[in-house]
This record gives sequence, C-alpha cells and structure tokens, in this order.
Amino acid sequence: MTTAIVGGGYAGMAAAVELADAGVPVTVFEAAQELGGRARRVVLDGMALDNGQHILLGAYRETLALISRVHPDPGGAMLRQPLEIVVAGEFRLKAAPLPAPLDLALGFAMASGLPFGERLAAAQFLLRLRRGGFKLERDLDVATLLREAGQGARTTRLLWEPLCVAALNTPIGKASAQVFVHVLQDGLLGAKGDSDIVIPRVDLTSLFPAPAAAFVTARGGQIHAGCTIRAVERCEGGYRLAGDLSPAVYSNVVVAASPHRLRPLIEGLLAAEAAAVDALDYQPISTCYLQYPGEVRLPAPMTGMAGGAETRLGQWAFDRQALSGISGLVAIVISAEGAHQGLDQDTLAERLHRELAGMVQGLPERKWHRVIAEKRATFACRPGLVRPAMLTTLPGLYLAGDYVASRYPATLEAAVRSGRAAARHILATRMTPAALDRRQ
Repeated sequence: MTTAIVGGGYAGMAAAVELADAGVPVTVFEAAQELGGRARRVVLDGMALDNGQHILLGAYRETLALISRVHPDPGGAMLRQPLEIVVAGEFRLKAAPLPAPLDLALGFAMASGLPFGERLAAAQFLLRLRRGGFKLERDLDVATLLREAGQGARTTRLLWEPLCVAALNTPIGKASAQVFVHVLQDGLLGAKGDSDIVIPRVDLTSLFPAPAAAFVTARGGQIHAGCTIRAVERCEGGYRLAGDLSPAVYSNVVVAASPHRLRPLIEGLLAAEAAAVDALDYQPISTCYLQYPGEVRLPAPMTGMAGGAETRLGQWAFDRQALSGISGLVAIVISAEGAHQGLDQDTLAERLHRELAGMVQGLPERKWHRVIAEKRATFACRPGLVRPAMLTTLPGLYLAGDYVASRYPATLEAAVRSGRAAARHILATRMTPAALDRRQ
C-alpha cells in the first residue's frame, strides 16, 4: 500500500506522521518551498517568523500530541499558561488554579473591567449552554445569539466578540453561533487545562511540519517541496498525480491542499466536492510586525488592543521578546474583514504603531515594519455552512484540511484532526482502490 499526500501543511503532515508511524510508505508533495501551508515560516530581516501569528488552546489535544511526538523539544517550542485574557487598561479575565469548571467560574467572578450584572449574565449564559448540551435549536449568527442571551454591550465587546473573531475568523454578525458554542464548550468549559493558552515560541514550520518531515523520512517516506501537483487522475490500480515526475501509482491519495486550490486537483473525479468548496467564501488575516530599538514589553505575551472596533484596527498584540527572545519585536493581528483592507501597508503599519503607542508608554519610533496579509486565510464560518466530508465517493481518495466537515472552525486542530482521520481510515482499510471496487 502506497500513499501520496498533496499538500505539506498541518493537515497533510498530520496524515503523513500517522501513516509513517504505522509503517506505510508515504510521499508528500508541497508546491511551496516551505512546509506549513497557511501556517508557515517566513524570513524577515534575517529572522524566522510566520506568515501569521497563531495561538493554540489546551483543547487542541491532537495537535499538541503530534507536536510532542515529533518535536525534539516540544516544551521549549511553546509557551503554555492558564487562560488569561487581557485587554490593555480595560479588562482582565484569568482562570483560577482550581479544577474545571470552577477555574473559569471563579475567573468570571473576579474578572475586572465588567459590571457585576454583566459578569453574572455571562456566567448564566455559559451555564445555559451547558444545560442544553451545547446544542442550539437552530444555527444563527453569533451577534443574534448574544443579544437573545442578554449579553451586555461591554462583555460582548471585550470578551465574546474578540473570542469569536479570533476562533472563527468571521465577524460576529456573520459567524455561526453553533460553531462558536462548540469553541466555548471545548475551549472554556472542557477539562482542566483545555482553556490554557499555548503560543508558539518558534516559527510555525519549525513547530510541527519540519520535524514531522524528519519523522516521515526517517521511516522511509519522501517529502517533495517545490513540487506542484496539477491534478489527481484515476488509473488502473489506483491514482496518478499530474506533476509527479515519477510513474508511480498510489493506492491512496490524501488531498490536503488549501480549499481555494482544490478544484483543479479533483474536479475530474469529485464534481460534488469541488462544487461544495467553490461555494465557500473566505476571510483574511493580517499580521503586522513592528520592530523597535531596544525593549518593548506588553502587559501580557498576548494582549488585546484597547478601544472598540470602531476606534481601533488592531485586535491582539504579541510580545515577541517574551515569546521568542527577539528584542523590540511586536506582532499585531487583525482577523476577518474590516476597514484595514482599504489601507496600504505603510498606512496600516503607521495606524497600528499609533494604537500601540497608546498602550505602551514611551514607545520609540519603529525601525521597520512588515505587513503579511493572507486574503484567503480561512473560510467564512457562516451559519448552516455545508462543508465537504473527509471521505469521498471514490475509494482511496480523501480530503484533509481545516475546511473539511467538522464541529470546529478553520483552526490548526481542525486541520490536524482531518489529516489524522484520513490516515486512520487508510490504515483501517489496508486495501487498494481496486480491491475495494471488487468488494463493491
């Protein structure tokens, strides 16, 4: 049994590790030179950074487990700490050192920056979700859910909206309430440690895809970076890949490319899946790196930007000195669509610098800046969205990625879970497409 994986992002490399660990020969094809897909390394001013700042949660069990399996120093590669949400000068919520769910219950009770009545309403909202099994009667947008649940304007602005936009990368007026409830279930109300914030200290390629590649090759697999596959073609005995210079026939293929690149790969074989992906629309994520001379320290490694969305562009600022030891470097993230899209990079960087100056006393002028905008960073996680399944109608052909049908939005955990699920199905069948056809 031979398996090809098209795409060397988190989904593709998760599938590759799972298969290689079981002794299955696997070949990974990645069009870019760097592994990681939409969570990859970039080099700025000689520093290895990322195409976008990412965080993980303790609830990302499969992602964290895979990183621990392949990374030589998983503890040193990530900063893990109990949930703490800090909005500079306005709000602080910190999990208490108690068993779940008492850790968050006391955290809400002691949260600063919210009126008591709004804190009580927020706690009651979460309690109602738990009593209802985290299942809504109908999917609606998050803004409507919060309004119907009696959530105050300040709590919505400082807590629910930032959580929703960060997790779903979709504005609250357009985001799926049911998916958001799943995020709250696992990220805030799960087991002890599930709400922990986990921030990479190393670049995203070094965090998992690169050590995963070493893991795969050490077990006889192959990684072909800079190799573009144009299409998956069915043939006698399995599948061939247009763009693969070898004459190999693969008994299984996991297509783990970005959704907006999927159609030419599968349209000749999976018309329905190609149409489902075509129906997706996308949301951007912009990350602005600001390099300052000397030290620039933030109130927390991840700090919410002060002010409402109507008065500021930046959402979260990351203290890269606290995370990775790079003195004076700050990363500011803007998730989802917004007014920032109409600004050129220099103007946006200047606006974000001024917003940061309102948070950091005595902020000097920056030495340089760089804005990295992923225009199609994730699919828009809308109510009632239909997403294609990992299992396709063709034996031996699988889809993997953060867009594949699941209870989660487009996150690293969703990508990893889809890749591992495809690999597990391959391992469970242990049969070629021709053998499956004979059985059918």
